[in-house]
Amino acid sequence: MRIDSYIEKLLFEYNCVVVPGFGAFLAHSKSADIDLATKTLVPPTKSISFNAQLSKNDGLLVSHIAKEKKLGYEEMLQEVEDVANTWNKRLSLGESIELYGIGKLFHNKDQKIQFQPENKINFLTSSFGLTSFAATPIQREVLKEEVQELEEKIPFIITPEVRETTSFRPWLKYAAVILLAVSLGVTGYRTYGDLQQKQVAAQQDAQQQVSRLIQEATFFESAPLELPAVTIEVTKRHLGKHHVIAGAFREEPNAEKRVEQLKEKGFNAFYLGVNKYGLHQVAYDSFDDPKDALAFLKKVKATESKDAWLLSEK
Repeated sequence: MRIDSYIEKLLFEYNCVVVPGFGAFLAHSKSADIDLATKTLVPPTKSISFNAQLSKNDGLLVSHIAKEKKLGYEEMLQEVEDVANTWNKRLSLGESIELYGIGKLFHNKDQKIQFQPENKINFLTSSFGLTSFAATPIQREVLKEEVQELEEKIPFIITPEVRETTSFRPWLKYAAVILLAVSLGVTGYRTYGDLQQKQVAAQQDAQQQVSRLIQEATFFESAPLELPAVTIEVTKRHLGKHHVIAGAFREEPNAEKRVEQLKEKGFNAFYLGVNKYGLHQVAYDSFDDPKDALAFLKKVKATESKDAWLLSEK
Protein backbone atom coordinates (compact mmCIF):
# COMPACT_ATOMS: atom_id res chain seq x y z
CA MET A 1 0.00 0.00 0.00
CA ARG A 2 1.27 3.48 -0.86
CA ILE A 3 0.70 6.11 1.81
CA ASP A 4 2.69 9.00 0.36
CA SER A 5 -0.41 10.63 -1.18
CA TYR A 6 -2.12 10.65 2.26
CA ILE A 7 0.98 12.17 3.87
CA GLU A 8 1.11 14.85 1.17
CA LYS A 9 -2.55 15.79 1.69
CA LEU A 10 -2.16 16.04 5.47
CA LEU A 11 0.91 18.30 5.19
CA PHE A 12 -1.34 21.00 3.71
CA GLU A 13 -3.32 21.14 6.98
CA TYR A 14 -0.86 19.96 9.68
CA ASN A 15 2.75 20.70 10.55
CA CYS A 16 3.58 17.17 11.74
CA VAL A 17 2.60 13.83 10.15
CA VAL A 18 3.95 10.74 11.94
CA VAL A 19 4.43 7.38 10.22
CA PRO A 20 4.23 4.90 13.16
CA GLY A 21 7.45 2.96 13.57
CA PHE A 22 9.35 5.03 11.00
CA GLY A 23 9.47 8.79 11.67
CA ALA A 24 7.72 12.12 11.23
CA PHE A 25 7.50 14.60 8.37
CA LEU A 26 7.59 18.19 9.68
CA ALA A 27 6.43 21.36 7.91
CA HIS A 28 8.16 24.65 8.70
CA SER A 29 6.73 27.99 7.53
CA LYS A 30 9.10 30.37 5.75
CA SER A 31 8.35 34.01 5.01
CA ALA A 32 8.82 35.62 1.61
CA ASP A 33 12.44 36.13 0.61
CA ILE A 34 14.55 37.80 -2.09
CA ASP A 35 17.50 36.00 -3.67
CA LEU A 36 19.95 38.87 -4.27
CA ALA A 37 22.17 36.73 -6.51
CA THR A 38 19.41 35.91 -9.01
CA LYS A 39 17.15 38.89 -8.10
CA THR A 40 14.25 36.49 -7.59
CA LEU A 41 11.32 37.07 -5.21
CA VAL A 42 10.20 33.84 -3.49
CA PRO A 43 6.66 33.76 -1.93
CA PRO A 44 5.95 32.43 1.59
CA THR A 45 6.32 28.63 1.70
CA LYS A 46 6.28 25.55 3.93
CA SER A 47 9.54 23.59 3.87
CA ILE A 48 9.42 19.85 4.69
CA SER A 49 11.95 17.99 6.88
CA PHE A 50 12.13 14.51 8.43
CA ASN A 51 12.81 13.37 12.00
CA ALA A 52 13.33 9.62 12.56
CA GLN A 53 13.10 9.98 16.36
CA LEU A 54 9.42 11.01 16.24
CA SER A 55 8.07 7.55 15.40
CA LYS A 56 5.42 7.12 18.09
CA ASN A 57 1.90 6.84 16.68
CA ASP A 58 -0.20 9.96 17.24
CA GLY A 59 -3.22 8.56 15.36
CA LEU A 60 -3.41 11.34 12.74
CA LEU A 61 -2.22 9.43 9.66
CA VAL A 62 -3.90 6.11 10.56
CA SER A 63 -7.25 7.77 11.33
CA HIS A 64 -7.15 9.75 8.10
CA ILE A 65 -6.44 6.69 5.91
CA ALA A 66 -9.02 4.57 7.77
CA LYS A 67 -11.65 7.27 7.17
CA GLU A 68 -10.74 7.59 3.49
CA LYS A 69 -10.85 3.82 2.89
CA LYS A 70 -13.75 3.22 5.31
CA LEU A 71 -11.82 0.53 7.23
CA GLY A 72 -11.22 -0.18 10.90
CA TYR A 73 -8.54 1.69 12.84
CA GLU A 74 -6.68 -1.41 14.10
CA GLU A 75 -6.62 -2.97 10.66
CA MET A 76 -5.27 0.21 9.08
CA LEU A 77 -2.66 0.63 11.85
CA GLN A 78 -1.25 -2.81 11.03
CA GLU A 79 -1.03 -1.94 7.31
CA VAL A 80 0.77 1.35 8.03
CA GLU A 81 3.23 -0.40 10.35
CA ASP A 82 3.89 -2.98 7.60
CA VAL A 83 4.70 -0.14 5.22
CA ALA A 84 7.10 1.35 7.80
CA ASN A 85 8.86 -2.03 8.21
CA THR A 86 9.19 -2.36 4.43
CA TRP A 87 10.71 1.12 4.20
CA ASN A 88 13.24 0.34 6.95
CA LYS A 89 14.30 -2.88 5.21
CA ARG A 90 14.74 -1.17 1.85
CA LEU A 91 16.83 1.59 3.41
CA SER A 92 19.04 -0.94 5.23
CA LEU A 93 19.71 -2.64 1.87
CA GLY A 94 20.99 0.63 0.44
CA GLU A 95 17.88 1.49 -1.55
CA SER A 96 16.27 4.92 -1.69
CA ILE A 97 12.55 5.63 -1.25
CA GLU A 98 10.83 8.15 -3.50
CA LEU A 99 7.72 9.73 -1.98
CA TYR A 100 5.81 11.52 -4.72
CA GLY A 101 5.32 15.22 -4.01
CA ILE A 102 7.27 15.00 -0.72
CA GLY A 103 10.90 13.98 -1.28
CA LYS A 104 13.51 11.24 -1.21
CA LEU A 105 14.69 9.06 1.75
CA PHE A 106 18.05 7.26 1.89
CA HIS A 107 20.79 6.14 4.31
CA ASN A 108 24.05 8.03 4.76
CA LYS A 109 27.44 6.50 5.58
CA ASP A 110 26.48 6.25 9.26
CA GLN A 111 23.31 4.31 8.37
CA LYS A 112 21.09 7.20 9.44
CA ILE A 113 18.03 8.25 7.47
CA GLN A 114 18.54 11.33 5.31
CA PHE A 115 15.72 13.27 3.66
CA GLN A 116 15.89 15.36 0.50
CA PRO A 117 12.68 17.42 -0.01
CA GLU A 118 11.25 17.73 -3.50
CA ASN A 119 10.41 21.46 -3.15
CA LYS A 120 8.05 21.40 -6.14
CA ILE A 121 4.86 21.82 -4.08
CA ASN A 122 4.14 24.74 -1.77
CA PHE A 123 2.25 23.27 1.21
CA LEU A 124 1.31 26.75 2.50
CA THR A 125 -2.36 27.12 1.51
CA SER A 126 -2.29 30.91 1.77
CA SER A 127 0.32 31.00 -1.02
CA PHE A 128 -1.67 28.99 -3.58
CA GLY A 129 -1.22 30.51 -7.03
CA LEU A 130 1.93 32.44 -6.05
CA THR A 131 5.17 31.61 -7.86
CA SER A 132 8.70 32.95 -7.81
CA PHE A 133 9.52 35.71 -10.29
CA ALA A 134 12.55 37.75 -11.24
CA ALA A 135 12.53 41.39 -10.14
CA THR A 136 13.87 43.85 -12.72
CA PRO A 137 15.59 46.91 -11.19
CA ILE A 138 13.97 50.27 -11.98
CA GLN A 139 16.09 52.67 -14.02
CA ARG A 140 15.63 56.20 -12.69
CA GLU A 141 16.80 59.39 -14.46
CA VAL A 142 18.85 61.76 -12.31
CA LEU A 143 17.61 65.09 -13.64
CA LYS A 144 19.01 67.18 -10.80
CA GLU A 145 22.60 66.27 -11.61
CA GLU A 146 22.04 67.09 -15.30
CA VAL A 147 20.64 70.54 -14.42
CA GLN A 148 23.61 71.27 -12.17
CA GLU A 149 26.01 70.33 -14.99
CA LEU A 150 24.20 72.71 -17.37
CA GLU A 151 24.35 75.54 -14.82
CA GLU A 152 28.09 75.05 -14.50
CA LYS A 153 28.57 75.13 -18.30
CA ILE A 154 26.22 78.12 -18.98
CA PRO A 155 26.57 80.72 -16.19
CA PHE A 156 24.21 83.71 -16.20
CA ILE A 157 24.15 87.08 -14.41
CA ILE A 158 21.03 88.95 -13.25
CA THR A 159 21.49 92.70 -13.76
CA PRO A 160 19.47 95.24 -11.72
CA GLU A 161 16.59 96.98 -13.55
CA VAL A 162 17.28 100.52 -14.70
CA ARG A 163 14.35 102.81 -13.81
CA GLU A 164 13.76 106.06 -15.64
CA THR A 165 12.51 109.02 -13.61
CA THR A 166 10.08 110.94 -15.82
CA SER A 167 7.29 113.29 -14.91
CA PHE A 168 4.48 111.61 -16.97
CA ARG A 169 4.84 108.00 -15.60
CA PRO A 170 2.28 108.46 -12.68
CA TRP A 171 -0.35 109.59 -15.27
CA LEU A 172 0.20 106.37 -17.18
CA LYS A 173 -0.78 104.34 -14.08
CA TYR A 174 -4.03 106.26 -13.63
CA ALA A 175 -4.90 105.91 -17.33
CA ALA A 176 -4.31 102.15 -17.19
CA VAL A 177 -6.66 101.81 -14.19
CA ILE A 178 -9.44 103.80 -15.92
CA LEU A 179 -9.07 101.80 -19.14
CA LEU A 180 -9.30 98.52 -17.19
CA ALA A 181 -12.51 99.60 -15.40
CA VAL A 182 -14.19 100.61 -18.68
CA SER A 183 -13.29 97.32 -20.38
CA LEU A 184 -14.63 95.29 -17.41
CA GLY A 185 -17.94 97.18 -17.54
CA VAL A 186 -18.40 96.55 -21.26
CA THR A 187 -17.52 92.88 -20.88
CA GLY A 188 -19.96 92.46 -17.95
CA TYR A 189 -22.82 94.04 -19.95
CA ARG A 190 -22.17 91.74 -22.89
CA THR A 191 -21.99 88.68 -20.61
CA TYR A 192 -25.31 89.60 -18.95
CA GLY A 193 -27.00 89.90 -22.36
CA ASP A 194 -25.61 86.55 -23.50
CA LEU A 195 -26.88 84.86 -20.33
CA GLN A 196 -30.41 86.19 -20.88
CA GLN A 197 -30.45 84.86 -24.45
CA LYS A 198 -29.20 81.44 -23.31
CA GLN A 199 -31.87 81.22 -20.56
CA VAL A 200 -34.65 81.96 -23.08
CA ALA A 201 -33.30 79.32 -25.50
CA ALA A 202 -33.03 76.73 -22.66
CA GLN A 203 -36.66 77.36 -21.61
CA GLN A 204 -37.85 76.84 -25.20
CA ASP A 205 -35.90 73.57 -25.49
CA ALA A 206 -37.34 72.32 -22.17
CA GLN A 207 -40.91 73.03 -23.35
CA GLN A 208 -40.27 71.12 -26.57
CA GLN A 209 -38.87 68.12 -24.63
CA VAL A 210 -41.89 68.04 -22.29
CA SER A 211 -44.30 68.14 -25.25
CA ARG A 212 -42.45 65.28 -26.98
CA LEU A 213 -42.50 63.12 -23.82
CA ILE A 214 -46.25 63.72 -23.36
CA GLN A 215 -46.88 62.62 -26.94
CA GLU A 216 -44.78 59.46 -26.48
CA ALA A 217 -46.56 58.60 -23.21
CA THR A 218 -49.97 59.05 -24.90
CA PHE A 219 -48.91 56.82 -27.78
CA PHE A 220 -47.82 53.95 -25.48
CA GLU A 221 -51.00 54.18 -23.40
CA SER A 222 -53.21 53.97 -26.49
CA ALA A 223 -51.25 51.20 -28.23
CA PRO A 224 -49.53 48.89 -25.71
CA LEU A 225 -46.67 46.86 -27.14
CA GLU A 226 -46.80 43.09 -26.64
CA LEU A 227 -43.48 41.28 -26.79
CA PRO A 228 -43.31 37.57 -27.81
CA ALA A 229 -42.34 35.10 -25.11
CA VAL A 230 -38.88 33.57 -25.38
CA THR A 231 -38.09 30.13 -23.98
CA ILE A 232 -34.46 29.36 -23.09
CA GLU A 233 -33.39 25.82 -22.33
CA VAL A 234 -30.60 25.55 -19.76
CA THR A 235 -28.81 22.25 -19.36
CA LYS A 236 -27.32 21.77 -15.90
CA ARG A 237 -24.05 19.88 -15.88
CA HIS A 238 -23.87 16.72 -13.80
CA LEU A 239 -20.90 16.73 -11.42
CA GLY A 240 -19.48 13.61 -9.85
CA LYS A 241 -18.13 13.32 -6.33
CA HIS A 242 -14.49 12.92 -7.36
CA HIS A 243 -12.80 16.01 -8.87
CA VAL A 244 -9.34 16.22 -10.44
CA ILE A 245 -8.13 19.65 -9.29
CA ALA A 246 -6.03 21.82 -11.62
CA GLY A 247 -5.35 24.63 -9.15
CA ALA A 248 -6.68 26.99 -6.50
CA PHE A 249 -6.53 30.77 -6.88
CA ARG A 250 -6.94 33.69 -4.52
CA GLU A 251 -8.81 35.79 -7.13
CA GLU A 252 -11.89 34.47 -8.99
CA PRO A 253 -10.97 36.09 -12.37
CA ASN A 254 -7.73 34.07 -12.36
CA ALA A 255 -9.71 30.88 -11.78
CA GLU A 256 -12.12 31.69 -14.65
CA LYS A 257 -9.16 32.41 -16.94
CA ARG A 258 -7.65 29.01 -16.06
CA VAL A 259 -10.97 27.30 -16.90
CA GLU A 260 -10.98 28.89 -20.36
CA GLN A 261 -7.36 27.82 -20.95
CA LEU A 262 -8.15 24.20 -20.04
CA LYS A 263 -11.27 24.18 -22.21
CA GLU A 264 -9.17 25.32 -25.17
CA LYS A 265 -6.95 22.28 -24.55
CA GLY A 266 -9.96 19.96 -24.75
CA PHE A 267 -10.63 19.36 -21.02
CA ASN A 268 -14.13 19.42 -19.48
CA ALA A 269 -12.87 22.03 -17.06
CA PHE A 270 -15.16 23.95 -14.71
CA TYR A 271 -15.11 26.29 -11.73
CA LEU A 272 -15.67 24.17 -8.62
CA GLY A 273 -16.18 26.96 -6.09
CA VAL A 274 -14.48 28.33 -2.98
CA ASN A 275 -12.90 25.95 -0.46
CA LYS A 276 -12.63 26.46 3.30
CA TYR A 277 -9.42 28.43 2.83
CA GLY A 278 -11.15 31.03 0.66
CA LEU A 279 -9.46 29.84 -2.55
CA HIS A 280 -11.24 29.47 -5.89
CA GLN A 281 -10.77 25.90 -7.17
CA VAL A 282 -10.62 24.82 -10.83
CA ALA A 283 -11.08 21.18 -11.89
CA TYR A 284 -10.04 19.34 -15.06
CA ASP A 285 -13.10 17.06 -14.80
CA SER A 286 -15.26 15.16 -12.28
CA PHE A 287 -16.24 11.49 -12.03
CA ASP A 288 -18.74 9.34 -10.17
CA ASP A 289 -16.41 6.32 -10.09
CA PRO A 290 -13.22 6.88 -8.03
CA LYS A 291 -11.32 4.41 -10.26
CA ASP A 292 -12.05 6.53 -13.33
CA ALA A 293 -10.97 9.63 -11.42
CA LEU A 294 -7.64 8.04 -10.37
CA ALA A 295 -6.96 6.85 -13.92
CA PHE A 296 -7.64 10.34 -15.28
CA LEU A 297 -5.45 11.91 -12.54
CA LYS A 298 -2.57 9.62 -13.50
CA LYS A 299 -2.93 10.65 -17.14
CA VAL A 300 -3.03 14.38 -16.26
CA LYS A 301 0.07 14.10 -14.05
CA ALA A 302 1.95 12.37 -16.87
CA THR A 303 0.91 14.70 -19.71
CA GLU A 304 -0.36 18.03 -18.32
CA SER A 305 0.72 18.91 -14.76
CA LYS A 306 2.35 17.03 -11.89
CA ASP A 307 0.63 19.41 -9.43
CA ALA A 308 -2.86 18.02 -10.12
CA TRP A 309 -4.56 16.22 -7.24
CA LEU A 310 -7.82 14.44 -6.41
CA LEU A 311 -10.62 15.93 -4.28
CA SER A 312 -13.37 13.53 -3.21
CA GLU A 313 -16.60 14.74 -1.64
CA LYS A 314 -18.19 12.79 1.17
